[in-house]
Parts: sequence; C-alpha cells; structure tokens
Amino acid sequence: MQPLLTIQGPETVLFWFLAPLAVAAALGMLLVKKAVHSALLLAWVMITLAIFYIAQDAVFLGVVQVIVYTGAVMMLFLFILMLVGVDSSDSLTETIAGLRPIAITAAVGLGGLLVSLLGRATLGREPIGLEIANNAGNVQGLAELL
Repeated sequence: MQPLLTIQGPETVLFWFLAPLAVAAALGMLLVKKAVHSALLLAWVMITLAIFYIAQDAVFLGVVQVIVYTGAVMMLFLFILMLVGVDSSDSLTETIAGLRPIAITAAVGLGGLLVSLLGRATLGREPIGLEIANNAGNVQGLAELL
C-alpha cells in the first residue's frame, strides 16, 4: 500500500512546526479560564489554518480564512465578550447532574466514528496531486464550479 501523502520539502517542515502549535492553542482554548484568552487562542488556530491552506496552494481559501473568519467573526466575538464583560468568577458547578459522563461518552463515540470514516475514505486510495486541479488557477476553478 502506498502512503497517502508523499510531500517532502518546505511544506512538511512548515506542517511539523505549526501543527503542534495549533494543537496546543486549540487545547489551550478549551482549558483556559478567561473567555477573552480563549477567543485569542481560537484566532491563532484560525490563522494557522490559513497558513496551512496557503502552503497547499489554496491561496484563495487562506485569504478568505483570514479575512472572513479571523478578521470579521473573531473580532465580532471579542467585541461581544468585552461588551458583555465576562467575569472569571462565574459559576463552574454542573446544573444538570450526570451530564459530564454522558458528554464524555458521546465525544468518544463521535471521535471513533470520525476516525473510522476518515480511515474508510482515505486508506487504499491513490494520492492525487494539486497540479491537475490548479491548472487554470485556484480562483478560476472556483469560478467554474459556481
């Protein structure tokens, strides 16, 4: 069986440098106590995702990711958080008893489903390069689809 992705070079170095930072920021987003810090970490994850898009020759998606999601949606979210004034002394007690084990079970089940679906979709398939898809250009290909 051939490996699904055989890219060597700067993309690989960029991925192995930024991917742990993106995962750490995503975990930090879930684990920090202040909502503003969580929103800033989410913005970092979105910018890292845009860098990944640009590194894979999807420049249009990378620019849209930065402008629309990081630029507009995240700044609106931060504005709302600062306007409302989220306090760190909010209650952290469970309002519905027994909800945490149900949520953990559902998360593990959905994660297993995601892994099995991704494995079924990717294992044993031939890798297809981006040269064929981007012959006429990324934006032109999107325009033809629309």
